[in-house]
Amino acid sequence: MFTGIVEELGTLKSVKHVGNTLQLSIAAKKVLEDIGQGDSISVNGVCLTVTRFSKEDFFVDVMPETFHSTSLHELTKGSHVNLERAMSANGRFGGHFVTGHVDTVGEIIQKEYKENAIYVKIAFTKNDRHVLLHKGSITVDGVSLTVFGVEDEVVTISIIPHTAKETVLSIKEVGEKVNLEFDMLGKYVYTFLRTQREGHEQGQLSVEFLQDNGFL
Repeated sequence: MFTGIVEELGTLKSVKHVGNTLQLSIAAKKVLEDIGQGDSISVNGVCLTVTRFSKEDFFVDVMPETFHSTSLHELTKGSHVNLERAMSANGRFGGHFVTGHVDTVGEIIQKEYKENAIYVKIAFTKNDRHVLLHKGSITVDGVSLTVFGVEDEVVTISIIPHTAKETVLSIKEVGEKVNLEFDMLGKYVYTFLRTQREGHEQGQLSVEFLQDNGFL
């Protein structure tokens, strides 16, 4: 579990392609302070497992499912990536609940500078408009952000100078891809209500259903 508060920018030292899999070597500093084999690290919003590490970098493997459903396969040697260690139970929770499980890949279609902010419009193809809420939360390449606008399958976010400086979002330009994770609570509520409605419509609302979902 993560918060969406990026800790540092890492740099790809090497990218090894084997079929539809990847092995990434990522140079970093802060996330290496207490790193251990098997730890979870968010890399551009994707939860990956540390397989080995040194004083200068760490290695992660990308399996075929992640290869196809995220933008990680577009990374090359020298690419910068957002890094965040798994959240600590005794620390402040500054972002929102982020799982590191990407819902879909979006494409930046517009960047507009407005005084101290950068407004970014991102198009996505998956039909998830129903879980996006104006002023709600969204994760873009691992960054916890607020939804400033949503229309059809385009979401607008605003980046403050600090976020622009500390993440890859200021580097990415129109036409580039970003990993999107929609608000976990919204997805759960929608799925539960849909299941409840479908069960009721099919005449399946029963005592057992209510018990299983915590009503009785």
